[in-house]
Amino acid sequence: MAGNPHQDDRDGRGRYTRTLQGAKRDAHAAKLRAQHWTYQQIADELGIDKAGAIRAVRNALRDACLGPAKELVEMEASRLEAMYDEVLDILQADHVMVSHGRIVYDAEGNPLPDYDIKLRAVDRALRARESFRKLFGLDQPTKVDATVHEVTQQDLELQEMLREAKARTELEEQQILDGPTEA
Repeated sequence: MAGNPHQDDRDGRGRYTRTLQGAKRDAHAAKLRAQHWTYQQIADELGIDKAGAIRAVRNALRDACLGPAKELVEMEASRLEAMYDEVLDILQADHVMVSHGRIVYDAEGNPLPDYDIKLRAVDRALRARESFRKLFGLDQPTKVDATVHEVTQQDLELQEMLREAKARTELEEQQILDGPTEA
């Protein structure tokens, strides 16, 4: 049996790296699949096993989607950055408080600053950055510790025994505190 013909296609950690030859093979496999070839027929044509033929077609589909997907991500990132810049402009500007269409002044005649607009701008800036982080997957996934505890009939009986013992103890303590009763 000959060795693995793709042995040189591995990186330093033993993982396969994408090669031009492999990408061409995958594209050919996808083309054959589009012509209604079965995975077994594709495998026979390419000299690989059926699982390899399936992987080749999937790799070709993934490769075909990478370009448009990358463009979409870049477009969304540009939009988010533009929104963020607009919000920063609002945040850095001075805003005065207005009531019933008139500027509100303090006792010395100075216009009162409107901090509500700045606070809303901060909120919008945070939302824009959050969307940016989600787009690029920069947030760590939330870790959930889910532990399942099976409650058996024996556990239920033990809990009932504990409740009864606690009730008896509380009754005895109350009788001690109340003092002896006359019969």
